[in-house]
Amino acid sequence: MSTEILIIDDNTDIRNIINDLIIDAGYKTRLAANYNQALNEIDKKLPDVAIIDVKLDKGDNDGLELLSHIKNKDKNIPVIIITGHANIEMAIKALKSGAFEFIEKPFDQERLMNFVNRAVENINLKNKNKEFEDKLFYSYEIIGNSPNIENIKNQINKISLSESRIFINGPTGSGKELIARKIHKQSKRQKGPFIILNAALLDIEKYELELFGEEKNNGAISYGALEKATRGILLIDELSEIPLETQSKILRVLIDQKFRRINGSHDIKVDVRIICCTSKNIKQEIELGNFREDLYHRLNVFEINIDPLNKRTSDIPVLIEYFSKKIATNYNLKKLNIDFSNDYLINYDWPGNIRELRNLIERIAILSPDTEDKISNIIKESLKTPDLHIPSVKNSLSVPLKEARENFEKEYLTTQLKIFNGNISKTANFIGMERSALHRKLKNLGIKELN
Repeated sequence: MSTEILIIDDNTDIRNIINDLIIDAGYKTRLAANYNQALNEIDKKLPDVAIIDVKLDKGDNDGLELLSHIKNKDKNIPVIIITGHANIEMAIKALKSGAFEFIEKPFDQERLMNFVNRAVENINLKNKNKEFEDKLFYSYEIIGNSPNIENIKNQINKISLSESRIFINGPTGSGKELIARKIHKQSKRQKGPFIILNAALLDIEKYELELFGEEKNNGAISYGALEKATRGILLIDELSEIPLETQSKILRVLIDQKFRRINGSHDIKVDVRIICCTSKNIKQEIELGNFREDLYHRLNVFEINIDPLNKRTSDIPVLIEYFSKKIATNYNLKKLNIDFSNDYLINYDWPGNIRELRNLIERIAILSPDTEDKISNIIKESLKTPDLHIPSVKNSLSVPLKEARENFEKEYLTTQLKIFNGNISKTANFIGMERSALHRKLKNLGIKELN
């Protein structure tokens, strides 16, 4: 597919000169002579690259408004700003707003084409990286032969072609996003976007902005996840973190099948399939008054439940074999010979679930040990729990399993925090948990975070 460049300039001669230059270079073009034409062209179809004159017919800096409009739709699209009224302040403003380059009129044609060629290389590289990342993620399969995993595979095959909303329950790192991506890949919406909104990572003031988007006073539009996912699938991760007020608005969207952007003046029809995930006990959250029961029933048309890895130990050898081959291929290594019967692997509690196991295999691949003993030492070092002395183990034998497990987790996490000097990000990365999940775990266990 040829690269397409949108040229926006109200001067006919300049617009035609740029058009001829770009066509001669082998690219496709689209043209816009004023602000409204440009807006229509952008909303009709995003270009690969845009060249925009700062001053059009709507105002002194309406070209910068179009720059913001494009960046709100896709921040990766390179935009070259041109102007005959340049000053340092304007150049800084354009670059801060995300402009790829800034060039003054009258411009050197060779210089402009150098900018265009670099912009095309830039977007092509980003597209290739995204394509590689998507293929890498989609290349992972749902692996396991436990009854739980076999049941999930059958569920995916049955529900993918429907339009039903899906609710996925499972602990952090268990593969909820992978399941959602597999459903997208097998669904009628597979050619549409797959958009992820992680509710655990948002500031409380930004939930509605991220969901519904915003119409700004200057006419620029910020698109929310519901619009970005049009004709595709929206995955709302850690749904239980969304505030009750926003939950009410989501419920209204599901009932009416339409919504308005913040400060918007007209309704936008919803054409999105929604999949939700949570690592919390959602029914308990409903009982506590943290989540709306009516919203839960609207979203939970079909439910998928993933067991933690420590409840399906039969999958561990299969997962080790799979990740060993996959990661060895990625790192261009020979097959990693990992002993599946290793007691450390089978008896370990895997608080980070499959993500923690995959991280361990990747750590082994990076360190490239050349003997089975060295591999075994890496496993022991990675999974050991320092300072868990024999008296602690003896004491744990006299308490219920739940309490013993909590004591174990407290000692383990406290030790890891000390090792990493209280750095939550490094601790979470090492143990294979998400940062937000570790924060919650520490709070639930009553562990104070180190300053």
